Parts: sequence; C-alpha cells; structure tokens
Amino acid sequence: MAENGAENGVDTGLQITSGADMTRIQVACEHQQGLIYVVPAERSWVCNSETLPAHALAGFFRELVALQNSSVGDLMRQWGIYYRQLPRTEASAESTEDPVTG
Repeated sequence: MAENGAENGVDTGLQITSGADMTRIQVACEHQQGLIYVVPAERSWVCNSETLPAHALAGFFRELVALQNSSVGDLMRQWGIYYRQLPRTEASAESTEDPVTG
C-alpha cells in the first residue's frame, strides 16, 4: 500500500510504501531525494507490522536527542528538524519496552 503524502491536493514529497517485511519512505523535492527503509529490528519487536515504522522512527529520534550531542543538535537545527517525546497513551503504556534514560 502506498501513500503519497498529498493532503488537499498538496504533494508533501513523502511517499510511504508498506510491505510485509519493510516500509519504504521516499522523500523527494526538486533539490534532493532519498529513501528511508524501516525493517523489523531488535528494538522494534513490540509493535505490529502496521505501526513498526512509527515506533522505529519515534524511538530513533528519542534516543538521538537523548544523546545530547551538540553536533547532532546543530545539524537538526540547521535542517529545521525538532523532536519532542509525547506522553504515551493508555494502550502504549502497556508496552513491555523499557524507557530510555539519558
């Protein structure tokens, strides 16, 4: 299944293609393009295949920000990318995954 990221006729440059063992997120604009692959991994076993990409990306950014690495912080600011951990919903609080401390 593919989503092109277009809402109200606006193309966001994001195309998400979900498969059985992999989700591809194509990012493209007139200046650059790339693919982000999300596959099952050691830290993503707690999620089903439908929500695995969201789990992996949220976890990755949570841990990347928790590193408090000034080079990473500078790079994120230069690209205008910020990440904020949101409170877990009641359903997600039942997860067995340990939180990251940092």
